Amino acid sequence: MAKQSVLIPVVVFAGIVVLLWFGFQLSDPHLLPSEKIDEPIPEFELPNLLYPRESVRSGDLVGEVALLNVWATWCPSCIAEHGELTRIFETTGLRIIGINYNDDPDAARAWLKRWGDPYALHVVDQAGTLAIDLGVYGAPETFVIDAAGVIRYRHVGVVTQKVYEETLGPMIQELQRSEEHTSELQ
Repeated sequence: MAKQSVLIPVVVFAGIVVLLWFGFQLSDPHLLPSEKIDEPIPEFELPNLLYPRESVRSGDLVGEVALLNVWATWCPSCIAEHGELTRIFETTGLRIIGINYNDDPDAARAWLKRWGDPYALHVVDQAGTLAIDLGVYGAPETFVIDAAGVIRYRHVGVVTQKVYEETLGPMIQELQRSEEHTSELQ
């Protein structure tokens, strides 16, 4: 009986070690699988942050390749990436859609006034329903969507210049070229 009582903690400890070992094998902690890749943006109708009496609908996100950025005023990493989003918008003219997630709309409007506004559209997701439908774990998260509103890529964490230049930018350029080629054929 005494041998069994010693064996149980050893087995539990070994199990924890194995789980941790597999967990540390992730090559990129920002690479979280998403079931939404190659699927259209989920259907939604939510308030516009800057014009609260107006709604933004999923259909408003189609028409051109864009970044869909999930952000919040309570998110320190969102401040860290905001300058890069502004730079991307100012240098490329890329359409960036902001989803203000689980936040106070008044605080979000003040935040944009203070830090600048790179967003072409502003979605208020105060209850987090759109974020849940997108499979968001937290803020910031950024999605690349094509002109048809289909999610093509998901980036978890801060969008830095390196992330944009090495991953997001080339993907966006390829989607834009593909869209131009399709338009020329029609």
